[in-house]
Amino acid sequence: MKKILLVEDDPNLGLLLQDYLQLKGKFEVVLCTDGDEGLKAFSKQEFDLCILDVMMPKKDGFTLGKEIRKISQAVPIIFATAKAMMEDKASAYDLGGDDYITKPFRIEELLLRINALLKRVAVKEQPEAGPEQTQFQIGAYLFDYTTQLIHHNGLQQKLSTKEAELLRLLCLKKNAVLTREEALLSIWHDDNYFNGRSMDVFLSKLRKYLREDPKVEILNVHGKGYKLLVN
Repeated sequence: MKKILLVEDDPNLGLLLQDYLQLKGKFEVVLCTDGDEGLKAFSKQEFDLCILDVMMPKKDGFTLGKEIRKISQAVPIIFATAKAMMEDKASAYDLGGDDYITKPFRIEELLLRINALLKRVAVKEQPEAGPEQTQFQIGAYLFDYTTQLIHHNGLQQKLSTKEAELLRLLCLKKNAVLTREEALLSIWHDDNYFNGRSMDVFLSKLRKYLREDPKVEILNVHGKGYKLLVN
C-alpha cells in the first residue's frame, strides 16, 4: 500500500480527501494541518507521494516543498492552491514540484494525477524493463513515435509532438478505451475545457491522416473517451 502525506489546513477538506483516497485509491494517507506538522511527519516516515496545500499557516506549501526536496529529490509532490496565477505554477515547478492542481478541483481528478505520478515513478524504478515501444503497425500504416512520422504507400506524414503523443497513447490502448482524462493529464497535465478542445482538434487531424485505410478508425466512446479500432 502506497503512503501519501497530505498537508491541508482546511480540516473538512483534509478529512474528505483522506477518506476518499483511502477508500477509492486504497492508499494510506497521513493528514497534517500545517507546514510544520507536515515537515515533522515527512522527517519521521517514508512517503511515496506528497500533496501540499500552498496557502497554510506557520509554513506555506512552497516552503514546505522546498524543505522536503532537501530531504528527498525523488518523492513526487503535488501542490494544491486556490490561486491560478501563472507565476504560482512556475514557482511550483521551480521548487521541484511534479504537478499543480487548482482549487476547487474534483477529487477524481486528483486521484488520476496521483496514479499518473506513481506510475512514472514505478517506470523509473524498473531500469531492467525492456525498451519502450516506439513503432506501431496501424492497419496499412506504420507509425514511428521517435521520428513522429506515419508511413503509408511510400509516403510520410509528419506529426506535431502532441499529435505523436496522442497517437502513441491510442496505439498502446489499441482496440480498448483511452479515457479522455488519461489523455489530457498525460499530455497536457490538465484536463480543463481549453485543453480538451485542443485535443479534439488533434484527434480530427489524426483521423484525416489515417482515413485511407477503411479498417482503421478513431471512435468516440460516449462519456468515456476514445478507441483506436483496427479491424
